[in-house]
Parts: sequence; structure tokens; C-alpha cells
Amino acid sequence: MAVKVSRRPVPPPAPAPRKPYLIAVLLVIVLAAGVGIGYLVGTPDEVEKMQISDLKRDAEQIKTLTGQARETVEELDKILPTMAESGPPDIAVWQETLRKAVERHAETPSGMTETNVARGGFKSAVNALSISVDLLAAAQKLPEADRATYVELATRQRTLGITIWSVAATQLDQLNVEAGYGHQHAYLSGAPGEGAMHADDLPEGSE
Repeated sequence: MAVKVSRRPVPPPAPAPRKPYLIAVLLVIVLAAGVGIGYLVGTPDEVEKMQISDLKRDAEQIKTLTGQARETVEELDKILPTMAESGPPDIAVWQETLRKAVERHAETPSGMTETNVARGGFKSAVNALSISVDLLAAAQKLPEADRATYVELATRQRTLGITIWSVAATQLDQLNVEAGYGHQHAYLSGAPGEGAMHADDLPEGSE
């Protein structure tokens, strides 16, 4: 007669103890992420303060850029009409005037996108005008029969520079209105270029 042997139930294996250092690492990561997000987003008050600071900085940059543009207009209006005449060019005076203008608009501080666009437009314009004068200077060193091509290129380059300036001046006018300074016109009034934008009829400083 067979004897039944009773078997005791085997308990399931105990779960492996969690490693404390893993929990600590995860906790640090979560906290760091929270701090980073909080730093980037900031509180509403901090965001508002940053926006106000940016607007004040931009208003000052607009004022400075307007002054620079007016100074350049005053100087260029003296030479642009004569650049379109057929008489003997005064290359040395033109080059010195453009050299100062290029230097004046060379600095490009970081600002709001709209202000950067206007500043970049003025910079591109004076560089184009400078190239125009350099082409005329090169033409003067050639026999008279060979100058026509260089003079034509210089004329086209001058027109391009004047047109670019007019676009930047239009942008600057709008920036001044938005900044509370009212309309500020810094167009090249003595320019013979075709296709350039012109100032509106609104008085200076008007909204």
C-alpha cells in the first residue's frame, strides 16, 4: 500500500530590494527638469519685466538708428545729385563721404527683428553706394573709350543702393510710430534712383 507524502507549498520568491541610489538619481533628474523648465518659462511677473526691458532697449535703438540715418542722409544728399551728372567726378570726396557712412552703419547690435531689418537695410545701402563710387574710380583709370561699361554698372549700383535705403527708411518710419516717436522721415531726397520709395506727407512727429 502506497504512502501519500504531503508537500508543503513553496512560498514565492521575495521581490528584490529596490536600490536606493536609483531612486535618488531619478528624484534628482525630476527636480532638475522642474527647475530648468521654471527658469525658462519664468513667472508671469518676470516675463512681463523682460518684455518691458526689451521694449525700452528697442526704443533706444530706434532713436539712435534714426539719428544715424538722418546724419547719413544729410551727407549723401550733397553728393548723390552730382554723381548722376556727366561732369568730371569728384571721386575723392565721394569716397570719403561713403567711407564715413559705411563706418557709421557698420555696428549691428542685437535688437528686435523689425529694428534689425531696418539697420541691415541701411548697412546694405551704404555698402552698395560705396561700391558704385569705387566703380567710377576704376573707370577713371581706363581710357575714355573703355569707361562706358564701368559707368553703367556704377549707375545701376547707385540706383540699387538708393532703393534699398528707401525700404529701410520706410521700415524705420513705422518703427518710430510704434515706439511713440511719431513719423520720422530719413529718405534720400536728393536721390535720382528709380523705383525708390518716398516719404509720406504726414508731418514729422505725428502719429
